[in-house]
Amino acid sequence: MLNRLRRAQGQLAGVVAMVEEGRDCRDVVTQLAAVSRALDRAGFKIIAGSMRECLTAPEDGGTPAMNEAELEKLFLTLA
Repeated sequence: MLNRLRRAQGQLAGVVAMVEEGRDCRDVVTQLAAVSRALDRAGFKIIAGSMRECLTAPEDGGTPAMNEAELEKLFLTLA
């Protein structure tokens, strides 16, 4: 997941440089879309990796960190 975020960070820096250089808007938008997809994938990976943890009760018997509705709402914020 960190690799995905670092890649997106590098892509975003590239987009900033493209804008500063006055590059063609089609090229800028294409790269910006790639950054957006990379961030979406990182977010989905975070949620997918944490689903089980968020939905299960802690070992001490307390309540789960999130219920299904909260997790669904979080997931949909990326959509």
